[in-house]
Amino acid sequence: MAPERDSARERTPAGATATGRPRARLDQPAPPRRRYLPEYDPEAFGRLSERIARFIGTGRFLVWMTVTIICWVAWNTLMPPSVRFDEYPFIFLTLALSLQASYAAPLILLAQNRQDDRDRVNLEQDRKQNERSIADTEYLTREIAALRMGLGEVATRDWIRSELHDLVRELEQRRDGHRSEAVVFPAERSHGRDVDDR
Repeated sequence: MAPERDSARERTPAGATATGRPRARLDQPAPPRRRYLPEYDPEAFGRLSERIARFIGTGRFLVWMTVTIICWVAWNTLMPPSVRFDEYPFIFLTLALSLQASYAAPLILLAQNRQDDRDRVNLEQDRKQNERSIADTEYLTREIAALRMGLGEVATRDWIRSELHDLVRELEQRRDGHRSEAVVFPAERSHGRDVDDR
């Protein structure tokens, strides 16, 4: 019995070196599989559904729908019975309207979902833009604060002007005081350098 088992093993190869079935090549792309369902471009279908949903939501669609229903009802009530195609209960009209509504609702939902996706992307971009603006504003605020601190140590034009005005006023007061001293009390003035003139 043992030799039969060995021969069975030899007949059915197994493992990494098995040659019983064709090996898949991983370095080459797989051949395309046969598809049983029709293929379509979801983006093109979404754009078409948005166009239809936009048209359904307009007043022009309501006017055309109203005119069509009025003509339908008038044709099927006023024309001779041999030409009418939908008698009084208007079952065919009801079927057409329900069919239109059954397609319009999913198309409108699809268009709303696409709009929600766009709004979500726009909201995310706006949020990122706001974060960048806040970061830029905080950076500029820190820079302005640093400049103000630096300007506190630097002499400004107004400060220098006020200091110069004070010095000019003080010099004028000294000059006027020296003239009055020289005229009124010439003998009391010492001929040496004045301590205040330094």
